[in-house]
Amino acid sequence: MEPQALINRLPEALQTFKQERLSMLRPPQEFFDVQRVSRPADFGVVSQRVAYNTKFFSGNYICLILILAIYSLLTNPLLLIAIGFLAGGFLAITRFITEDVQFGSTTVTQKNMYTALMVLGLPMLWFAAPIATFFWLVGSSAVLIGAHASLMEPGVESEYGSVQTV
Repeated sequence: MEPQALINRLPEALQTFKQERLSMLRPPQEFFDVQRVSRPADFGVVSQRVAYNTKFFSGNYICLILILAIYSLLTNPLLLIAIGFLAGGFLAITRFITEDVQFGSTTVTQKNMYTALMVLGLPMLWFAAPIATFFWLVGSSAVLIGAHASLMEPGVESEYGSVQTV
């Protein structure tokens, strides 16, 4: 797929994401309801709670992951600069350089510009430690979501989830 086609589909993908996932967002009073927090009796109860709460609070958990991702980018400015450099360079080359550029007797193609962008951007990205940031994000998300999902008792509506109407 061509890069410009991907850029054009981005608003549609964000709209679909908003409709499907963020529509399931629960209010903060329900997400932070300390009345429903309790210690689970055994691992069976933990697995039931996690299974129910990950579906029930999926929109909230996605927002939590997005907040942690933004936090990790803001606390790692070199990573933010490297991603901005690569993404901005990619967009600039795709949008503004559609034909070869002539510098004296040298012709620079779009492919040469992408290569130069990667030669400059990838070492900068490597020094920004994206792998460590990714694993921090995965670990912190797993701990927060796992703790919330296992400690939060399912609501009364979970008891009626398996009842079939006639």
